[in-house]
Amino acid sequence: MRRREINAGLAAALAAMSMPAAAAKPSRGKERETTMTHELKTGGDRGYLRIATEEAFATREQVDVFLRMVKDGTADKGMVSLWGFYAQSPSERATQIMDRLLELGPQRIAHMDATGIDKAILALTSPGVQPMLDVNEAKGIASRANDYLAERCAAYPDRFIGMTAVAPQDPEWSAAEIRRGAKDLGFKGVQINSHTQGHYLDEPQFDPIFRALSDTGQPLYIHPATLPDSMMGGMIDAGLDGAVFGFGVETSYHLLRLVTTGIFDRYPDLQIMAGHGFEALPYWLYRTNYMFQAGVRSQRYARLKPLKHDLFHYMRNNFLGTCSGLPFEPAIKLMIEVMGEDRVMYAMDYPYEYVPDEVRAMDNLAITDAQKKKFFQSNAERWFKL
Repeated sequence: MRRREINAGLAAALAAMSMPAAAAKPSRGKERETTMTHELKTGGDRGYLRIATEEAFATREQVDVFLRMVKDGTADKGMVSLWGFYAQSPSERATQIMDRLLELGPQRIAHMDATGIDKAILALTSPGVQPMLDVNEAKGIASRANDYLAERCAAYPDRFIGMTAVAPQDPEWSAAEIRRGAKDLGFKGVQINSHTQGHYLDEPQFDPIFRALSDTGQPLYIHPATLPDSMMGGMIDAGLDGAVFGFGVETSYHLLRLVTTGIFDRYPDLQIMAGHGFEALPYWLYRTNYMFQAGVRSQRYARLKPLKHDLFHYMRNNFLGTCSGLPFEPAIKLMIEVMGEDRVMYAMDYPYEYVPDEVRAMDNLAITDAQKKKFFQSNAERWFKL
């Protein structure tokens, strides 16, 4: 199939998913086509700014370490699958994404302008420095990436907003870097790319990170990483290990580990963000809550203790979700219904997704004007303290 036909099919699918059922009739086709092809402008011409809340960049030395690990055999299966592709494949998708990841200047601004994105909240691309075995090397790369991002944010203060990268291999250093990012670099949040060499943030050694988040009042964005080898199973052979499925499995597992072991009872003001429809947890919430409470009552699992609230409470008071990579109206409406309209935000997931018609579909969401402004602008302003 030619690329022109693929793009036409994508546009048709986006149009169909973002319109009420009654409007999907063939007789309304020309009217809908006009709506779906509206010009994308920055500056708030539709009543809101568009703030994209999960946008990635990379540094050359970060990618070079990934390549070294792939080549010398120290990378896990997930990194070999993910970065063996993005950093080495001659395919159009891989080369284009690498070019865009490594650029935080005029090209990125031009792409934001072309899709009407007023501001981008930027974080070091997954898996950050977390798989790196040399802890001092990991800390150095993270620190230099933070300095570079701060310089780029200063160069484009009205367009770029930074999140701090850390090396959870050293929790105390990471806590200090969170404080440096908040105080000295002007960053507005922290991103951690899920597990760190198979270890999860509910483990007690990571508590300094949560103390620093509490001290600074900054949100934590938990971004997906590839599954650790202990969880990978047949995912790679099935072609399902990355963003297509495995990312969501691994990250939703991480989020549930945190909430069910009481992180929000210890840190009641903590705000944790996640993308991709909050990794599908709003859809599963009723069953997860029911079975978690049943497990606690039966004392089936020694690690699970009664919480102060049910999981619905934490979803509506401590979790924040974005639509990165999931510009799908039914999923966004479910997030708004389950999490609350003040807790759902827009994200593009650039450069891994860069499709102007996805932005148009989000402009055409069948939600109220007030909800749409929250979704695109004011929720991000509130939670990132912009």
